[in-house]
Amino acid sequence: MRKLVFGASALAGLLLAGTAVQAQEITVGFVTSLSGPASSIGINYEKGMNAAYAYKADVGGVKIKLIKLDDGSDPSQATKNARKLVEQDKVDVMIGTSSAPGTNAMLTVANELKVPFIAVSPVSVPLPKEGHPWGISMVQTPPLMVKVIADRMKREGIKSVGYIGFSDSWGDLVYNGAKAAEQNGGPAVLTNERYARTDTSVTAQALKVVAAKPEGFLDGGSATQAALPLLELRKLGFKGPFFGTPSLLNRDFVRIGGKAAEGTQVSAGPVVVTSQLPNDHFSKKIGTAFHETFQKVNGGEADDGFSGYAFDGWVVFLEAAKTAMTKAKPGTPDFREALMEAIYSSKDVAGVHAVYNFTPKSYYGVDERSLVVVKLVDGKWVYQP
Repeated sequence: MRKLVFGASALAGLLLAGTAVQAQEITVGFVTSLSGPASSIGINYEKGMNAAYAYKADVGGVKIKLIKLDDGSDPSQATKNARKLVEQDKVDVMIGTSSAPGTNAMLTVANELKVPFIAVSPVSVPLPKEGHPWGISMVQTPPLMVKVIADRMKREGIKSVGYIGFSDSWGDLVYNGAKAAEQNGGPAVLTNERYARTDTSVTAQALKVVAAKPEGFLDGGSATQAALPLLELRKLGFKGPFFGTPSLLNRDFVRIGGKAAEGTQVSAGPVVVTSQLPNDHFSKKIGTAFHETFQKVNGGEADDGFSGYAFDGWVVFLEAAKTAMTKAKPGTPDFREALMEAIYSSKDVAGVHAVYNFTPKSYYGVDERSLVVVKLVDGKWVYQP
């Protein structure tokens, strides 16, 4: 048998090479809106990401490098950021962003350049005709968000609702969800009024809702701007109850909405009311860890649902990265492929919002366990069993 003999310098070189492989970083690109009309949501996403990175910043001892960019609430900037992250920063995975239009823009780039993308907002990009999609969305599907709150309306005897929503893809998603619920015995949707995220008045739209005489109202806005229809409707004398989706779970919505928003019921991820959940709820343990870490890192309470989506995106990424690391080296196309495959093969990943099961057949991977109903009482969201 032939002996292999290494000199000291050669052996040292091999050891250094091995160390370099082990020290290879995993690079994550995170995009959110820290400025512009979506910033009241985007800042919450960033706080959630801060908590996620503090929760765990390595995979099996391999450090994670996190790059954060602001898209200014502009879908075109979200596109530019996505391309920069992939083409210049060579990220292994992207996470973002604060609005549905911006998120759709990033997903389009991810599908084109074949880089895993974890969306923290709803997406509506068609699935690729060939191969698997390169993205997932952490949020509950808009039809599911609306179904859960439509079931609550039906339970309370509400037979008709007025609707005002954003004049973009998010407004479409909520309205379509409401119409789907109507077809399955939910309240009839009597109006389809829209407004831009930058509008400061919805008087004309609210007048049409009042004229339709619905028994309740479904809000298709989000964050601060979602308070506008409620304020206007109360000013016009509308007495019916208000309902909404998780997009209303925002401190600025509560602050701006004030007394008009009191009593609003929305479907919500359980993380919003972690302390009120029964001990055997899937979200109780990890949700408690999230809130504790969030408090330490951000110096305040996590009283929104958005930060939880960013945290859950990180949890799903960490779980998949453990598997991908056994198959390929970070920073390579093979690792990106292995990471995407691992996301699809991971089962029953428990997060603060949901138990996640993704497949290449859909961008979404949650079920009705991902939603509870909460009610705004004295400025606080209260669990409604």
